Amino acid sequence: MDYLNQIDFLQANVYGNTYAQWLVAGLVFLLSWGGLRYLKGMLVDRLSVLARGTSTDLDDFAVSLLQGVKGFFLIILSLAIATMVLNLPPAKTDIIHTLAVIAVLIQAAFWGTAFIDFLLNRQVSNRGVETDGGAIMTMRAVGFIGRMVLWVVIVLLILDNSGVDVTALVASLGIGGVAVALAVQNILSDLFASLSIVLDKPFVIGDFITVGDMAGTVEYIGMKSTRVRSLSGEQIVFSNADILKGQIRNYKRMFERRVVLQFGVTYQTPQEKLAAMPGWIRKIVEAQDKTRFDRAHLAGFGNSALNFEVVYFVLDPDYNVYMDIQQAIDLGIIEVFAREKVEFAYPTQTLFVQGSGGEIAVARESRALGR
Repeated sequence: MDYLNQIDFLQANVYGNTYAQWLVAGLVFLLSWGGLRYLKGMLVDRLSVLARGTSTDLDDFAVSLLQGVKGFFLIILSLAIATMVLNLPPAKTDIIHTLAVIAVLIQAAFWGTAFIDFLLNRQVSNRGVETDGGAIMTMRAVGFIGRMVLWVVIVLLILDNSGVDVTALVASLGIGGVAVALAVQNILSDLFASLSIVLDKPFVIGDFITVGDMAGTVEYIGMKSTRVRSLSGEQIVFSNADILKGQIRNYKRMFERRVVLQFGVTYQTPQEKLAAMPGWIRKIVEAQDKTRFDRAHLAGFGNSALNFEVVYFVLDPDYNVYMDIQQAIDLGIIEVFAREKVEFAYPTQTLFVQGSGGEIAVARESRALGR
């Protein structure tokens, strides 16, 4: 420094500092920047070696945080260190200080974003996406909200340190936000409905649901709409707000299916066979795999039939399995009734006509089922 002071042209004054002081500040800046980069690289290398020897993911996260240190942060930090050897006016010092604070806040925002992603990825890996189809969807939505809140806070802090009246800004944004909310209330309604779907999980991707008279498999759940692939192949797009207004049936979460089977036999069926029918049907139902028999009864007297009601459970929610079992039981009942000579009833009218001589004529009129 004394040697530099002996050189005349270095004594020229610029912004209250000599060329010699500016030269020293430049050297301090370069040394600080190089030293910080070297320190970053050394710490990353050391921690990477330690992280490879442990099973925890915390040290891996620490390495990623160090690797995520931005170049602008090191430059501005080095600039702030270099200005310490200068005699700058208060206004210039305040600018350097503000830049340093902004750099720290922006770097903190990147670190905060990385921390949110780390927590979300850990939650997803702990839950297991294979066992919870809504985990990815939920974590992404929560992560988006968390990052948005973080950056809003960081921007407000930056504005506050830059001399902006944040209180007045927040108040004006609140008034403007009300106006915007009224203008886009339908979009906001769908957005909040999306958050409700994410948090409450009435259904997740892959579930087979029915909404009103429409049914299909959930393919996508977004911030605005939910998309369902119908059985006939087309894609049905529901507004999130609309889909929550109606009743939703989620067949993916069905553990077993209750089946009620009803049929009628003719009034001419002998009493002993009527009494034996529940036992016949029970054997037919229990002969099927994945079924649990509940009851079979003569339920009542119809206009043209003795009505039976059978209740059993299919222990598999798959619809094709249910239909296969239902078909096997129906065929079994038809086979047993044919062997026992029991007739199924169909709508019949019997007319009794008394003649002039007192004789009674009987006429029967049969109608096909469903006519």
